[in-house]
Amino acid sequence: MLNNPKARRAVSGLLDPPARLLLRLHISPDAVTLVGTLGAVLCAVLFIARGSFVVGVLGIMIFAIADLLDGTMARMKGTSGPWGNFLDASLDRVADGAIFGSVAFWAASSGQMWLTAGALIALVAGQVTSYTKARAEAVGADANVGLVERAERVMAILAALFLAGVGVPWVLGIVVWALAALGILTVIQRVMHVRKQLKLRAENP
Repeated sequence: MLNNPKARRAVSGLLDPPARLLLRLHISPDAVTLVGTLGAVLCAVLFIARGSFVVGVLGIMIFAIADLLDGTMARMKGTSGPWGNFLDASLDRVADGAIFGSVAFWAASSGQMWLTAGALIALVAGQVTSYTKARAEAVGADANVGLVERAERVMAILAALFLAGVGVPWVLGIVVWALAALGILTVIQRVMHVRKQLKLRAENP
């Protein structure tokens, strides 16, 4: 979840001891990535989808530590590289889908159609945001622009779920629709950014 290099460095001192322990136990970084994703998905499906927001959020936050540990372990082991980045990014999409999908399921089960629609739009916009970056890199461009990226989306929805779970009204709907709108704007920003780069390249071969 912490995509910011400065944020990762700030917590690296806390992550080094458990990372070394896991490596001594011959547990691979890939296994930690998989367990973290599976745990987050189960917490979303078993708790958030049923309206147990506080328990679901706390569980997801615990498993989110794996999202930091796997990279630390890979660097210690000297195996950090494209495969780890690919696996981590791919499984992040799975976790995101489970969280927002669970919110949409709970909202639909509760008869809150507007919240259901907002959660689905936020889910799709978040997935397309990541996809545009991948496709941009595939054509030799970059898409490192936008109002909200994965870390901001996940932290915002988890905070909103927690507050909703402790009885704060309206916050979940506001955050979900804000993420939906900002997600759409982010996709537009990235598309225009890539279009500008490719247009300049075509005009100046």
